[in-house]
Amino acid sequence: MKTDPQAAASSLVELMAGFGSCAVAFSGGVDSAVVAKAAQLALGSAAVAVTGRSASLAAGELEAAIELASLIGIRHVVVETGELDQVAYTANGPDRCFHCKTELYTQLETLAGQLQTRAIANGANLDDLGDYRPGMKAAANHEVRSPLAECRLDKAAVRELAQFWELPVWDKPAMPCLSSRVAYGEPVTPERLAMIDGAEQFLRSLGFKNLRVRYHRGDMARIEVPPEAIAQLTATPAREAISAEFRRLGFRYVTLDLEGFSSGSMNRALGLGQLPVVN
Repeated sequence: MKTDPQAAASSLVELMAGFGSCAVAFSGGVDSAVVAKAAQLALGSAAVAVTGRSASLAAGELEAAIELASLIGIRHVVVETGELDQVAYTANGPDRCFHCKTELYTQLETLAGQLQTRAIANGANLDDLGDYRPGMKAAANHEVRSPLAECRLDKAAVRELAQFWELPVWDKPAMPCLSSRVAYGEPVTPERLAMIDGAEQFLRSLGFKNLRVRYHRGDMARIEVPPEAIAQLTATPAREAISAEFRRLGFRYVTLDLEGFSSGSMNRALGLGQLPVVN
């Protein structure tokens, strides 16, 4: 059912006004951008967007988040997060996101006095409540609010609201952290994240958009692009260039997933492939 953006905007802003003051976990994606916009409208200078920076953040995403926060007009703070210093995170079990979000929310709680905020909000929407998302457990542990979910806004409604507010990320593809590309059980390291980031940036430079480069044991890359882009990727000029660049980055094997791009494909190993987890 199509949502009325004006009504959704009013509901969201009214909810966040009740927070009094708020720190928004701000990745620069469409969900957190809508929450940040609502926070700015509802709370003004009592709202702040906080972006975590680490090796798991893809190249260009921090700069994009800074620019977007400026466009929204919300106060913006960047914090260094230390999830890669935690064995529980780098071991890369199915609960990896729990440890990442715990690190971020702990830092936000610690900074509450400095930021002069009482509430913490994330960008979880209604669709996320049915997904396999260990990060939601971390949110619950730290009493983090999810305004989009509380207002019963799903992903489609969030994009409509972002377009209503003329946010340039309204149609931005999901861009989860680089660690989500590493197969469960394979340790997350800065070197592997750099390999993945470099590989994805190279594919984008060739004109591919919705894509993932998954890291598997033995320094193997598994490329996912939409089925309609597979022929373009396997054409001789592109295929040879991709193979050479991926090997330069450190991959020993370069493979293509014939099923095409699929968010959350790593969860097949957990028997969770039926869930629309965005990874």
